[in-house]
Amino acid sequence: MPRLFTAIEIPPDVAQALSGLRGGLPGARWIDTENYHVTLRFVGDIDDATAHEVESMLGRVKRQGFELRIDGVSSFGGKRPRAIVATVAPSPALIEMQAEQERLMQRIGLEPEGRKYAPHVTLARLRDSSSSEVAQYLATRGLFRAPAFRVSRFVLFSSRASTGGGPYVVEASYPLNQP
Repeated sequence: MPRLFTAIEIPPDVAQALSGLRGGLPGARWIDTENYHVTLRFVGDIDDATAHEVESMLGRVKRQGFELRIDGVSSFGGKRPRAIVATVAPSPALIEMQAEQERLMQRIGLEPEGRKYAPHVTLARLRDSSSSEVAQYLATRGLFRAPAFRVSRFVLFSSRASTGGGPYVVEASYPLNQP
């Protein structure tokens, strides 16, 4: 089975706005806009039986749809930046849904996620970009904001091991209740 993760898809109009951030940073490998997403829970490389269990368990998530907004651009990696990301504005609904998925994945025996959840959209992976180049890039783009969008579902994506992420395939989708 391929590598699995759950995520929220980025609508085309928001992806288009994010694509305007591409360029101007040496050593950046820009992610294709059709692969933009907000990861909820990385599942990893698992066997088919576990994958079916994951699919089934995710069907238990019953939540209301909610709004998300991209609110800024930042980097991951500290003094040795490794990615440029669009940050997601704080959202209790998002955090609660992610925490529920974390609990469900642990219930079927998957290891807990080791890092604190920081919702974001990866825009570029960095290779040989200096911290000063990243700082200059962020100085001109860091205050980026995109219009809010409605989250009406989350998906289970599969990916093949590749450089730069993607292509991602929707293996299953899970609708959220609409008010």
